[in-house]
Amino acid sequence: MTDKDKLIAAKEQWAREGRGLTGAPASPSKRRLPPGQRETLDFPVLDLGDQPNLSTRDWSLSVGGMVDNPIRWDWRTFMAQPQTEIVTDIHCVTTWSRYDNTWAGVAARHLLQVVKPRPTAKFLLLRSYDGYTTNIPMARFDDDDVLLAHTWQGESLSREHGGPVRAMVPKLYFWKSAKWLRHITFSDRDTQGYWELRGYHDNADPWKEERYR
Repeated sequence: MTDKDKLIAAKEQWAREGRGLTGAPASPSKRRLPPGQRETLDFPVLDLGDQPNLSTRDWSLSVGGMVDNPIRWDWRTFMAQPQTEIVTDIHCVTTWSRYDNTWAGVAARHLLQVVKPRPTAKFLLLRSYDGYTTNIPMARFDDDDVLLAHTWQGESLSREHGGPVRAMVPKLYFWKSAKWLRHITFSDRDTQGYWELRGYHDNADPWKEERYR
């Protein structure tokens, strides 16, 4: 069994066992740390065992599906878009949380203005250069703290953390923030992604402990 197979098997076992679940959902207005989480100062690296080695010359982002204006941005076009900086906490389903992360990139709401999703488009499927996928409801993507991020803590996003560009959806568990972002498909139906097909929750709200189905 390869290391990747072992990782997948372990995380599928976590889903079956409900690892990290406390049964005590908390309100984000009353506390900063979601239930079952612990704060860390590190930034753990989690992936499927394959870290694409992409230069900015190699990278591009395409958007299609139920949009009026499909796009394909190379790096120069991406960086020519309005740039946004945000500070967020992040919460990983493996129970660690990291506070006060500074990100820079292109706001999701700017992307939405450019591609013009059709009224029937209610879901997105994010695809990565390593073959990873994850699904996000439009209502979660269309938020003022969602970003297509190229910078973390003032430095270009490193390869191990998803550079050149990763999604950043801080209100959801971190597996929804796809690394090495390659393509976004808008659809009128929900299509489960990599971990969702393996027992993980479609919605992934840390405050509701939506770790697993």
